[in-house]
Amino acid sequence: MPKLMLKLKQQSFLKPLILLWIAAFFLGLNSFLGVGSQNKNEPSLACPLPLAGEEIISHTAYSFCYNEQHEQANWVAYMLTKTHLGDGVERSNRFLEDPLVYTGTATNADYAKSGYDRGHLAPAADMSWSLQVMQESFYYSNMSPQLPGFNRGIWKKLEEKVRDWALQYDTLYVVTGPILEAGLSVIGPNQVSVPKAYFKALIAPKQQKGIAFVMPNAKSEASVLAFSLSIDALEAKINRDLFFQFPDQLEQKMESILHVWP
Repeated sequence: MPKLMLKLKQQSFLKPLILLWIAAFFLGLNSFLGVGSQNKNEPSLACPLPLAGEEIISHTAYSFCYNEQHEQANWVAYMLTKTHLGDGVERSNRFLEDPLVYTGTATNADYAKSGYDRGHLAPAADMSWSLQVMQESFYYSNMSPQLPGFNRGIWKKLEEKVRDWALQYDTLYVVTGPILEAGLSVIGPNQVSVPKAYFKALIAPKQQKGIAFVMPNAKSEASVLAFSLSIDALEAKINRDLFFQFPDQLEQKMESILHVWP
C-alpha cells in the first residue's frame, strides 16, 4: 500500500510537468515554423530596401514606410495568395488615423471636399480574408489622393488584374506606392501631397517572373499592360531596390526582363 500511494503521488506530480513540457514543445515549434503573429521587427520578403532614415512599420497583412513630409507611405508591401481571395468580410469603409505612425497621419479633414478619392495602396479587396486585416487596410497610412477617374478606372483595373494573377500563380509579392517628389500640390490642413503618378511591382516567385507598372494619376482608356515595364526600369525611375531579400540570381532573373503576364 505505501508503494502504491507513493506511485500515485509521483504520477500526480509528473503529469502537470509532462503537460507543461508538451505545451512548451509545440509553442517552440510554432515559433520556429512562423505560425502565429508576424514579427513586427522582421520585414516581409515583399519590402523594398529601406533608404537612410526610413522605418518599416508592419500591420497584420502589410508593411509600409511612412513619409511625414508628404503625409502618406513611400510604399506599401504585402504577400497575396489565392487563399486570400474569394468570399470574405465586407468592405469596412471606416477610414482611421494609423495608431502606429507616431508623427500622425492624414485625417478625414484632409480629403473632405478636396475632389480626390482616398485611394488605397494595398487594395481593400486584397485584404478581405480577415476582419482585422480589412480594418487595417483603411488606415490613412494606406491612402493617397487619387483622382476619381483614375482610382475608379485604370487603377482599379490594375488591382483586379493583380488578383487574377494571384489566382493563376498562387502567390505574389506586391509593392505599391506614389511617386513622391518636390513641388507637388497639396490638400488639407496636413498638406497631403498629391502624386502625379503611382507605381506597382509584383513578382511570382514560383514562376520566377516579375512585372511593374507606372501610371499617371489621371483617367485613362488605355490597356493596363500599356503602362508595364521591367522591375529594373522601375527601380531606376524611383531609385529603390525592390525585392532585395531574394537571392541575387533569382532577383536578377525576375527584375531584368519584362515578362509577359497573360
